[in-house]
Amino acid sequence: MSSPRRLPRSAVLAGLLSILAGCSPMLPERPPYGPTPAAPGRPEAALVGGLIDRPIDGATGSAVLRESTDLNRCVAELTAARVRFSPTPDRVDSAACGQVQAGLLGADMGTVARMNPGDVRMTCRLALAVSVWRRQSLEPAAREILGSDVVQIDHMGAYACRNVNNGAGSTRISAHAQAAALDVSGVRLRDGRRITLTADWRGDGPEARFLRRVRDDACRIFGTVLSPDYNAVHHDHLHLEATETRFCR
Repeated sequence: MSSPRRLPRSAVLAGLLSILAGCSPMLPERPPYGPTPAAPGRPEAALVGGLIDRPIDGATGSAVLRESTDLNRCVAELTAARVRFSPTPDRVDSAACGQVQAGLLGADMGTVARMNPGDVRMTCRLALAVSVWRRQSLEPAAREILGSDVVQIDHMGAYACRNVNNGAGSTRISAHAQAAALDVSGVRLRDGRRITLTADWRGDGPEARFLRRVRDDACRIFGTVLSPDYNAVHHDHLHLEATETRFCR
């Protein structure tokens, strides 16, 4: 008697696969790589980080107010744009002075310009407005008008428990008393030049045009902006106030 004929291994495997296919339900195809689509009837989650990288327009000021109403949402905007902001506990220093939804504004890792002094104590709303202004106005205006990058933003601070105009003839509390305003005195450029409000505001040269451009842009971002055009108290700085008020001069 002859020995039974042995089937090729490939034929055996093909037969087994055929039997398994007939006994098991067909597996669904693997979905393509990429984000999972939103469920029917559910809107996609809003993206964060877009405001700081969005060109300034007529809605920028309102967007700053809206995105900074909630501290977590405000911090998420800054974090997504690689801006370092460290929230600090709310505190009350007097009947009129204190800090709510505030923290330390550190470096913006998406730009080269750094604040001097660094780690400025301010509200998250002010930090968001400053970050928009820095990326969408200050830095591009310097490159366009002055032909150099801003590497340093010189300022006089944000939080100070005091009245408007440092108390000179006024009993009204300043926005600085709530860490809601920053006084910017000038910038330093990569090529070594220093641009200041004191020396360069007047005239029609490139330095003056640069300062007036960033002042005008700030008026579309911040609630109140005061410059040397406002009064003598502001001869050496731009007062940038992130509040719901609307005044620009």
